[in-house]
Order: sequence, then structure tokens, then C-alpha cells
Amino acid sequence: QVHLVESGGGLVQAGGSLRLSCAASRSIFSLNVMGWHRQAPGKQRELVASITTSGVTNYADSVKGRFTIARDSVKNTLYLHMSSLKPEDTAVYYCKAITGPVPRDYWGQGTQVTVSS
Repeated sequence: QVHLVESGGGLVQAGGSLRLSCAASRSIFSLNVMGWHRQAPGKQRELVASITTSGVTNYADSVKGRFTIARDSVKNTLYLHMSSLKPEDTAVYYCKAITGPVPRDYWGQGTQVTVSS
């Protein structure tokens, strides 16, 4: 089992930057995949970025070149560095971890990101 706590959301103007953090209750290298998802009002939750234990990253096309996923193994924390933010990035951002060998998903409580135009 793993407990995830996100932080770092807030209100920012278009073009600005934010850094989201996700603190895990156990070693992040014990988690097969960690990632960030987001859900805007009236829309389905979507993958933003993910990173595997071996460091392979994956990004949604809409955030490539603007967002960077990173991790700190000492702090057991996952980050999402967001820059050149757009109003359409407004959503609740969720941290997700997948454990194994039988895959099981764990989610954080979410953090709101609002980008004003």
C-alpha cells in the first residue's frame, strides 16, 4: 500500500509556472510507475505525464515541451514542473502510483491548478 499527498497547486496567470509535488509514503523506486493525471470540469481524467522505475517518461501531446516530470528518491517525492501554462491546463491534478507485481493503482487527493487568461 502507498499513501500519496499532492501539494503546490494554485492560481497562476497564463504564461506562468507552477511546481506540483507528490510525497509518497514509501520508496518511489518500489513503485512500478508514477504519474500525474488531471481532470477538468465536465471532462474525463487524463494522463499528463508518467515515469517508470527505470526513468522512462511519457507525456501527453498537449504538455510536451512545457511540463517536466521529475523525482527525488531521497525525499520519495514526485514533481511536475509546469511552465508556459495555458487556461486549458486548469484542472485538478492527481498523483498516481502503480504497484506490482499484481498491478494496483493508488491515487492522491488532488490539487487544484487554475490558470487565468
